[in-house]
Order: sequence, then C-alpha cells, then structure tokens
Amino acid sequence: MRELVVLGTASQVPTRHRNHNGYLLRWDSEGILFDPGEGTQRQMLRAGVAVSDLTRICVTHFHGDHSLGLPGVIQRISLDRVPHPVVAHFPAGGAHFFARLRHATSFYDHADIREAPVTGDGPIGAGLEARRLYHSVETYGYRLTEPDGRRMLPDRLAEYGIEGPRVGELIERGHLDVDGHRVHLTEVSAPRPGQKFAFIMDTGLCDNVFALAEGVDMLVIEATFLSEDAAMAAQVGHLTAGQAARVATESGVRRLVLTHFSQRYDDPARFVAEAREHYEGDLVVAEDLMRVPVPQRRQITSEQWRSPSDRRLSGT
Repeated sequence: MRELVVLGTASQVPTRHRNHNGYLLRWDSEGILFDPGEGTQRQMLRAGVAVSDLTRICVTHFHGDHSLGLPGVIQRISLDRVPHPVVAHFPAGGAHFFARLRHATSFYDHADIREAPVTGDGPIGAGLEARRLYHSVETYGYRLTEPDGRRMLPDRLAEYGIEGPRVGELIERGHLDVDGHRVHLTEVSAPRPGQKFAFIMDTGLCDNVFALAEGVDMLVIEATFLSEDAAMAAQVGHLTAGQAARVATESGVRRLVLTHFSQRYDDPARFVAEAREHYEGDLVVAEDLMRVPVPQRRQITSEQWRSPSDRRLSGT
C-alpha cells in the first residue's frame, strides 16, 4: 500500500475544520510520519492509524505547528510498547528542541527512538534524502526515491521455457543459458520505473524546492498563502498556491497535494482556482483525514522496453 494519510492541514494555528500539520506516508512496509503538529495523536486515532504503523518520523523544522505533536506520539509509542525501532530525522541545529520534546513530561520510557539528525543535503537512509530549504529557521524538505527495477514478462519467459526457481536465478545473474542459447534479463523483462515522493513545507522559492520536486509521482507542498498576499509570503518564507503549482509544472510532478493553509482563507476553492492557472495535472487540495493514493506506477510500452540499448545488452 502506498498512500498519504492527511492528519492535519492548518498552518500556525488550527481552525474548527483543520488540525495542525501531520502526514503519514504508507510506503509498503514503511510508515513515515511527517511534521506531527499538536493533536496528531488524536488525528491518528480518527484516521485509524496506530503508532505501531510508524517506522520513521521526519520533522522539517522546529516551529510548533510542525513538531508539538512529538511528545504525545512518542509517549504513545512507549505506552503501546511498539516492538520495533522508530528512526527520527530532524534538523541537527534543532537537536535541543527534539530532546525537550522527546522528554517533555514524565513517563515510563519504553520507546526505541533512533535519532538521526540531518546535517546537510544528501541521502539519510532507506531511499530518503534531505535538502535545505529557505525559511526563518533551519528547515529541510524530504524526498523518497524507489530504485528503478524490471518487470518480468510472462509471455517472453514462456517462449524460452523459463519458470520456477530459474526465474530467480535469471534475475540474480542477469542471464541464463537455455538449450545452448544465452537469454539475457533484458529479453524477458521491461523497465519498471521507481516511484518518487517529495515533502516540502515552510519555505520560500529556492533551488532545492525544484530539486526535491523533480519528476516525483506525488508532491506534498505548502501553499500557505494566495497570490494576493505574495509579499507577505516572501517576507516570512512561505509559498503561494500559484508558486507551488508552478513548481509542480516545471518539475513534471504527476500528483500535486497542496496543504498548510493560513487560517485567513476559509474557501478551499480559491486554492484550486489559483493552482489551476499554473498546473494542469492531478491536483488535490488537502483536507483533514483525507487519504491520497500514490499514483499508479508509470507504465513502459513494449516499444520502449525494446530500445536499442536493450537490444545491444541482449546481444540481439
């Protein structure tokens, strides 16, 4: 299962209809909790999400609407005696804030929280990378990249009589000798593009916004303001819906999820209208407790997989 569970969508202060930030990305066996703001533990309950689902926590920065839910979530991990470790990524410059939130009150601490502070741009493990953003405090965006692979083609395997354990042998070795003929993996499989996801909160426009968003299947990005307040957005290091939409278009994003809305706006349709001026793709204006699936994997046609380079590799 690959989907985003939206736990909260408000910036700075919650509203009657929007909780503080909180986003759970279900990605196969991983459950990555991004920016747990105040009230996240209760929102998880309402969404049917258990703390035992969590394997990682990623904090973009230590403003309250992105991190004040940490004490409750961590103490619930301890209370429920989650049996596996949970890795926590956060800006290294805010390690003292994490320590205070980690031990905010007295509790029997059984949580196995593995701290992994982010010190700069680059990989941080498990296909994740972080990049520094432009905000009033140290802030990082996150990008998850699945490696490209190959999809086996049953009809091609059948042509060569390859089945059972021999398929695994072919995948492992890259070729297999069948009746005096060497069959290469590229002859019986097609490229399977890896999926990509990016999470970008509180930032003004900068190069790393585009680097994180480049070619992703799903982009979750702040759209705190509308263009009528663009000057204010620039002053405080935030994006407008129009700017976020332009990032998505220029970066080739397949599904755009806008969130982190200022309480000054009470009509979500205004964010749709502004974003549509710049982005024609799959657009979601996030609401609390919404579930947004990661788009289905890009499909490669038979003509594409039998490219000249494939033919050269297979020797045909």
